[in-house]
Amino acid sequence: MKRFVLLFLIAMLAVLDTAPAFAQAPGDDTLVVAQAQTGRRRTLFDLLFGEEPAPPAAPVPEPRRAVPRASAPAAAPVAAAPPPPPEPDVTKDPDATRLAVFGDSLAIDLTKALERFYAEDPNIVVIGQGVSSSGFVRDDYFDWNQTIEEQIAADSFDLAVVIIGINDRQDISANGQSFAPLSEGWKAAYQARLNDFLNRLRAARKPVVWVGLPPMSKSDYSGAISQISALQKLAAFSGGAEFLDIYDRFLGEDGKYSSQGPDVNGQNARMRKDDGIHFSNAGSDKLAFYISQALSAFYRGGTISVAVADPLAGTEAAAMLRPPYQGLGQTRLLEVAGAVTPISRAPQRASDLLMATGSTEAAPAFSLDQLMQAPTGRVDAFGVGVDPEDDMPDEPEVLQ
Repeated sequence: MKRFVLLFLIAMLAVLDTAPAFAQAPGDDTLVVAQAQTGRRRTLFDLLFGEEPAPPAAPVPEPRRAVPRASAPAAAPVAAAPPPPPEPDVTKDPDATRLAVFGDSLAIDLTKALERFYAEDPNIVVIGQGVSSSGFVRDDYFDWNQTIEEQIAADSFDLAVVIIGINDRQDISANGQSFAPLSEGWKAAYQARLNDFLNRLRAARKPVVWVGLPPMSKSDYSGAISQISALQKLAAFSGGAEFLDIYDRFLGEDGKYSSQGPDVNGQNARMRKDDGIHFSNAGSDKLAFYISQALSAFYRGGTISVAVADPLAGTEAAAMLRPPYQGLGQTRLLEVAGAVTPISRAPQRASDLLMATGSTEAAPAFSLDQLMQAPTGRVDAFGVGVDPEDDMPDEPEVLQ
């Protein structure tokens, strides 16, 4: 019986030791469960003989102080890239040379490139005169011959650059007739309008650089543009203008159209826009460089030289209507006048002139006396010559 009571007491103590304690806040129906305190559990030995004294509490370790890590050495601040130099603020001289750029949309892009090229030159100012969709065919839309006459009358420019023609592959109307593109009638009417345009500039003594047209991406269109450029070249030569042929300078290594090419610095760059017709900024800058070389015959870094030594001055030929010095165009004119003989042309032999009738006999030689008696002023007057009034030949006998 005692053993049973002892076991019952032990069981009750175990239940009381492990069961959670419930508490109720005053005036509140909520039961709060008090969690059992954590610690050493009591044993039967503690019940019978008493609890052992609690061991001394372990010393609470002091919180570890955060030791700051040795920070990595701060990287040296990266020097910011220097800002680009400001664009030069160049004030153009009031008497600066006025360079006008005439033409279609190609002229509009070229005007911007020439403005960049001469931005730091105070002695030349670029005037844009480009008109989109214009040309020499549709004078009902825009009449370039009338426009150039108005510009000349207003004295609005000193030098002229012309680049035009990409809109001219269409029917032309002249003298009440319409001609298909590049037909014989079309070429005659087109050439007449080009000549009219250039003759007005030549009469006003305005130097002209006419820029030929570049290759195009579409082969059929490029072929038509090449023919139009050839007509412009002929008109430029006959009208005393300097013609700048750029066709080969915008071809690829295979001799065909290429949108890429070397820029003014020799680096490969995109020369043409996506339409295969117009120039990109790099292409326009390259074209502006070529034009500056052609303009060097007239414009020399601050001064414009239009009037040059005239080899025909003092002669009857001086009264002819002639353009100012135009490089190749003027040279051709002087060749026709006999004032210039190109060194590349082999001189004709005197015997060839004397045997114009086809005779194979040797031409008789001139005696020294005959050369000495040549009239004064004749090219073969190696001596002092004689006065033609003193040695008039007898009247020739009139044959019945």
